[in-house]
Amino acid sequence: MRCVIAANGPDENASVERFGRCAYFVFYDTESKQTEFVENQWKEAMGGAGIQSAQFVVQKGAKKVFTGRIGPNAEMVLKNAGVEIISASGKVKDIIEKL
Repeated sequence: MRCVIAANGPDENASVERFGRCAYFVFYDTESKQTEFVENQWKEAMGGAGIQSAQFVVQKGAKKVFTGRIGPNAEMVLKNAGVEIISASGKVKDIIEKL
């Protein structure tokens, strides 16, 4: 299963942060154990960062999102696509270890 973690940096020691404005999306595949760090190109958008981020995550095939906070528009996009949203805190590596 492909999961994504909203993070403030491009490594496993990064902290979980809010979804639409996070610095990086950390994609983790629970079957292959592969991790991919993708910079959030919408983090400084004037508007619609959450929606665009959510659409990107859905297109990349994520089934679960781990985030500190999420706006209502991004939440709606993810839920409509069947993506589970999990409130999280701490480090990326801690979430990956639990997966």
